[in-house]
Amino acid sequence: MGGLTILRKINQWIQSKSLKAKIIIGGIIGLISLVALRLFVKEYDHFFVASESIHALGILVLIVKLTTGHKRSCSGLSLKTQELTAIFLSARLVCSFMMENDIHTILDSITLIFTLWVIYMIRFNLKSTYIKELDTFPLYYVIVPCAVIALLIHPRAMTSYIARVLWSFCSCVEALSVLPQLRFMQNAKMVETFTAHYVFALGVARFLGCAHWIFQIYESKGAYLFLAGRGHFWILLMLLAEAVQTFILVDFCYYYVKRYVSKPLILLQTIISVLILKYL
Repeated sequence: MGGLTILRKINQWIQSKSLKAKIIIGGIIGLISLVALRLFVKEYDHFFVASESIHALGILVLIVKLTTGHKRSCSGLSLKTQELTAIFLSARLVCSFMMENDIHTILDSITLIFTLWVIYMIRFNLKSTYIKELDTFPLYYVIVPCAVIALLIHPRAMTSYIARVLWSFCSCVEALSVLPQLRFMQNAKMVETFTAHYVFALGVARFLGCAHWIFQIYESKGAYLFLAGRGHFWILLMLLAEAVQTFILVDFCYYYVKRYVSKPLILLQTIISVLILKYL
């Protein structure tokens, strides 16, 4: 328990600092994390693989919530976030089938299947426990602007116009897909445990995706940004999308970690339960 005691003291020390100091500390922690990733991971494509795998694991946690226990419930979940997730995954899968057909296609297919299962459970099996009144974020706030941006800004390197537009569209939708879930939690004024694990998994996944692009810019010595200046505005779109996703989730992830530093046994028990339900 010595390590946990140290973590609690660090948390108390951070809490005693001003907002400006907390932001600086957060930036330093983020920079240290990036340096650690740079030292231990040599192939940057692994970041995307890890990001997609963690996203799939986050959805799997929701499936555990919806299919186990005596009081199965979808309370705390935003159907709209799941629908946006299914939309951007479907668009990305079309691009994958047209261009790659690799490990990313497999991971996205698995995540889409998990997501569609969650949507089915919310819409039909557990409909009575879905709190529609709290799921108030309009989907067109995301879909319409993302569609317009995708039509205006898309990569020139891809051969198919449809693939280019879909790729840009799914990148934009993915960046904003968690907003309905965050609005739901804000309206509910509480965060259900499994939902918290899911959103935290999204935060970690987005951090890894953002790290990929940061290292790409670093290794290319700014070549990506140079291309953006020559009219390849999709690069700026990709960087902005990753940054937006990361910053949207960073505050939630901070409070998530803070909560489970003070209650580590709850987190440990939850992880063990998920693993038992998955493998037994």
